[in-house]
Amino acid sequence: MKIFKIKLSSTLYRLLVLTFFSFTACNEPEKEKELKPNIIYILADDLGYGELGVYGQEKIQTPNIDALAANGMLFTQHYAGAPVCAPSRYMLMTGKHAGHARIRGNDEWASRGDVWDYEKAINDANLEGQRPILNSTVTLGEILQGQGYKTAIVGKWGLGAPLTDGIPNKNGFDFFYGYNCQRQAHQLYPKHLWRNQEKEWLDNPIVSPGKDNKLAEGADSLLLANYQLWEQNDYAPEKMQREVLNFIEAHKEQPFFMYYASPLPHLPLQVPHPYVEKYVKIFGDEKPYNGAAYFPNRYPHAAYAGMISYLDDQVGEIVSKLKDLDLYENTIIIFTSDNGPSYTGGVDAEFFNSAGPFPNSYGRTKGFTYEGGIRVPMIASWPGRIKPGSKTDHVSAFWDVLPTFGELLAIEVPENIDGKSFLPTLLNQGTQQKHEFLYWEFPSYQGQQAVRMGDWKGIRKDIFKGNMTVELYDLKTDPGESNDLASENPEVVAQIEAIMKNEHTPADIDRFKIKQLGDN
Repeated sequence: MKIFKIKLSSTLYRLLVLTFFSFTACNEPEKEKELKPNIIYILADDLGYGELGVYGQEKIQTPNIDALAANGMLFTQHYAGAPVCAPSRYMLMTGKHAGHARIRGNDEWASRGDVWDYEKAINDANLEGQRPILNSTVTLGEILQGQGYKTAIVGKWGLGAPLTDGIPNKNGFDFFYGYNCQRQAHQLYPKHLWRNQEKEWLDNPIVSPGKDNKLAEGADSLLLANYQLWEQNDYAPEKMQREVLNFIEAHKEQPFFMYYASPLPHLPLQVPHPYVEKYVKIFGDEKPYNGAAYFPNRYPHAAYAGMISYLDDQVGEIVSKLKDLDLYENTIIIFTSDNGPSYTGGVDAEFFNSAGPFPNSYGRTKGFTYEGGIRVPMIASWPGRIKPGSKTDHVSAFWDVLPTFGELLAIEVPENIDGKSFLPTLLNQGTQQKHEFLYWEFPSYQGQQAVRMGDWKGIRKDIFKGNMTVELYDLKTDPGESNDLASENPEVVAQIEAIMKNEHTPADIDRFKIKQLGDN
């Protein structure tokens, strides 16, 4: 059966697509249903390309994630959907790039009131969460639901406030546990998390990002006891991990999709103290981070490394659970990150070489469309199907994930997407379609566009300042994007400018409009 390209309202189109998926699932032979693999997609938050051992990290220990690569495939040229949280997650869920997306940046939906007041948002759900995706949006979760999968998101959502149609339970997920709101995730010992559509209150006092970001006046910054305010009782990543393992256990008899959107290692620097102690022994004493944008920390290097090791241990626990339940052989695990490493709040990208082969400085990591902001680690493991220890330089992006799972399950996916399945690469079977180009736009940090075309990378920055000049880099010889070749290759620049023009469609939301590109 084919999904025809006919002009329908978005709501009707969505209804027809989901009806088709459900019909297909109901009419499959039982034998085919039994062969459906479980899918676990682990999305780290702000983890840099160079922050895993298997990608060259020398200071942070990640044996469990490295083992995924040893047992599966490592991607060297995989890209996030955007250089910040919410839009990157939208591209993952919808298979669209930023030029065709509704959510193109972080949008705190400030017209509702004082949304940045952490305590007010705890007590008033109307102030929590980001601007919602449309309920007519066809998501990856809904597509998999239509194929008989039990679906869950555990971690950080960021695509629709609690009292809207943008919540996970209305957009393809049977179960949700975690942060609805990105702002609330600026505290890893929060006052509450969401269990589906109900708040779950935690045993933590309210300690507010932005308000409680400094040591007490006159406090000795070298005394560890003075940092106790920021290490409370219920650690959100620990509670989330428990829900992931419980979900796997509860649905071991049917195919499941677990979207594990971990808040680690996103700031603030918070992790149970044994993980800090481990790295204090390795790194030795260090200068404290006294707080400003985020909470202070006595040992910022050790805490950051500890957060990544904590996430690594959680990956190991998931693999062990799958093996204990005899599910490991029939489970695809994908591990990646939503964008490049941070540049503030005590994170020291230079110390860890967080971006790997790319510059670690501000303007080249999170928030920017240079390689360090959007090229991310990705590892895929599926015992018996993906070759152990394999590596690929196939160029892919978040919007390829949806069609990849569609091809895996031999189902049609919406035709108005930008992704191409990378299943032939995963399985080393069939012909791998390649992108002619990848396109990004980002209506923040002064406005940006970027195009990856073969080995060429074109970047346009400071658009809001009236700059329409394209920088051009040859990533094959210059992955650090240090040598602008635009003046020597005007024909390539012209091609990239044409792509930038053709792939941009006017944004629906005022906050994401770029007037210099014709939006009004």
